[in-house]
Amino acid sequence: MKFSRFSLLLAGLLSLSASAFEPFPVKDIRVEGVQRTEPGTVFSYLGVKVGEVFTDEKASAAVKALFATGFFRDVRLEVDRNVLVVYLQERPAVSTVEFIGQKEFDKDKLKDALKQTGLSEGRIFDRNLLDKAEQELKNQYLSRGKYGVGIATTVTPLERNRVALTFNITEGEAAKIFKINFVGNKVFKESELVDLFVLRTPGWLTWYSRNDQYSKQKLEADLESLRSFYLNQGYLEFAVESTQVSISPDKKNIFLTVNVNEGKRFTVSEIRFGGELILPEAEMRKALKLKKGDVFSREKMTESTKTIVDRLGNDGYAFANVNPVPETDPATGQVAFTLYVDAGRRVYVRRVNISGNANTRDEVIRRELRQLEGSWYSTDQLKRSKQRVDKLGYFSEVNIDTVNVAGVPDQVDVEVKVVERPTGQLLLGVGFSTAEKVILSGSISQNNLFGTGNALSLQVNSGSINRVYAISYNSPYVTDDGVSTGYDFYKRNVDATGLSVSQYKTATLGTGIRFGVPVTEFDTVNYGLAVESTNVETFSTSPQQYIDFVNTFGPRNSALITTAGYTHDLRDSVIYTTRGSLQRINLEAAVPPAKLQYYRSTYQVQWWLPVAREDTLQLSALLGYADGYGAKPLPFYKNYYLGGVGTVRGFETSSIGPKDTQGNALGGRTELVANAEFFFPFPGLEKDKSVRLSAFLDAGSVGDTFTFVDARYASGLALSWYSPVGPIKISLGFALNPKPEDKLQKFQFSLGTVF
Repeated sequence: MKFSRFSLLLAGLLSLSASAFEPFPVKDIRVEGVQRTEPGTVFSYLGVKVGEVFTDEKASAAVKALFATGFFRDVRLEVDRNVLVVYLQERPAVSTVEFIGQKEFDKDKLKDALKQTGLSEGRIFDRNLLDKAEQELKNQYLSRGKYGVGIATTVTPLERNRVALTFNITEGEAAKIFKINFVGNKVFKESELVDLFVLRTPGWLTWYSRNDQYSKQKLEADLESLRSFYLNQGYLEFAVESTQVSISPDKKNIFLTVNVNEGKRFTVSEIRFGGELILPEAEMRKALKLKKGDVFSREKMTESTKTIVDRLGNDGYAFANVNPVPETDPATGQVAFTLYVDAGRRVYVRRVNISGNANTRDEVIRRELRQLEGSWYSTDQLKRSKQRVDKLGYFSEVNIDTVNVAGVPDQVDVEVKVVERPTGQLLLGVGFSTAEKVILSGSISQNNLFGTGNALSLQVNSGSINRVYAISYNSPYVTDDGVSTGYDFYKRNVDATGLSVSQYKTATLGTGIRFGVPVTEFDTVNYGLAVESTNVETFSTSPQQYIDFVNTFGPRNSALITTAGYTHDLRDSVIYTTRGSLQRINLEAAVPPAKLQYYRSTYQVQWWLPVAREDTLQLSALLGYADGYGAKPLPFYKNYYLGGVGTVRGFETSSIGPKDTQGNALGGRTELVANAEFFFPFPGLEKDKSVRLSAFLDAGSVGDTFTFVDARYASGLALSWYSPVGPIKISLGFALNPKPEDKLQKFQFSLGTVF
């Protein structure tokens, strides 16, 4: 038996000596040494088939191809009587990847990071990849400020040519920012500039926000905030010349140094317009937030150009652009701007296409759109359309885009893309408040009945003070103009014995119809008619006037109630309001032939004023007046009551006002409430829109006349948080002028959730 044997190693040159053997026809191919790899896989990379003539060149190419797979650590080719024998030594496979000592990260997150380097369970083990994997793990920890992390890897061989990898991690302590220094600042104090940064030295909330740990991304964002600050103060030549980040030898403290060149402060000497002046220059000048002589502000300039672009967009110029070009005079510290207007082409909307609405009918969405087919493109109408569709509450996502029509330069299609969410709900709830204690509630509702936009709901609320059982149906579009109708059937029980008010109980059964008529995009008029039957129960401890009322009119009374209202809503958002206003007027009147004849009216106004980027001042006022007519008194259970969350915090719910002989509140025919509340982000959670802090000042009075003589005042702090378990409202209020008979309650909160 004669053998020709060739050992081939991949160490730069892979070849077979031509003198070692003569080319031969391959009679058969045999693969030896594989455990996991299928022979068919080897054949596919070998590049040689039975019957072909095997040569040195083919041998070299075959070895290179097999090594290139990464599956094998050694490859040998031998010939036995024209049979090509392929001897392979496989690389081990990674059986398991484990971590010891890791606390900062979830194990799955670390495994995902290792996958990016090519190392994971089931894949071929490679020592080079192991080095990359260790470095990737270190990078993960460095991103959390743990610069002293240590990683030691153990490779344990297992049966069937496998290995187990164990990463022993010594995390160490996270390095904290010890000091932030500014060099070159002369105009602004270092403390002012530090306040602009998200990165900061350790504080009482940085354990949660991790803003005391260095991050390159956060530093870049902070430097941009610094530039914006200087540019908004007129320093056009401001520049960040360099930044240095250093760490202490023990890798526990980080020092940041920012070198700045403030330059000179510039004022605006002139603003000119150039380019395509589609709009009258006088109209564009009205949009300018900067005037001659003003200190330059990039924010105001950006707002000015955006206003002009939006105005052009309302006339169909969908692709307008306004580019401000400065001309600076460093000697005088003045800058002149030329606003070059490029209106682009005027376009109109060819079609409005709606997609994503598998259940909701097209007409339900189309009737909310203000951008119509065949009309000129309008920025405001598109924005308003998106707001109205989103306000429906049927969709988790609403996007409106414009697409050019191929071959037609003056047309676009509007693409309305929605992502539907379930609109039918079966809810069971539990809540707690300082007034109501434990509240059990449940409801079944369908807000988009059969995709028509109509709503049907059944509600149950079993609070210790208020119990409500109601069924409602609402149709938002009875007419094409948006007139809505609603029908209500309800039973409402009030047990005032659980409040700091005079003792009584009521049980009301009623039904009604209501209408809503939109007058403008922001104004709505509401009116309705209802019939109620109320059963009143008094006690021996009830005030005499309550007992007299029941003796005069009986324990059960019916009322025919008419309602009317007006709403003017200019808020930028219903949930997270930062600017705008809201006005509401409501009137309720019980009219003949019912036994009771009375009316109740309220006027509420609220303003939201942006103070800074994330800060908002809310001012609100509420006036209410009620009385009987036709020689009939106002039912005592229709009185106004003040105190608690929503009126004057720091006082017990419904405890403010005249008292009976038991010291309980009687309420009154008038109410007057004023609130001022300053909202600001929770420290360390500036980017989180689910939580806000506020400082408030409340004032309110209740009685028989409008007066602040006996008003109560309170101030304090409040927190609003849309938490994972439901909305939480917490206030810490302090009465500023309490009377001996007042009932105070500094800490007030409410929590509700569904499950």
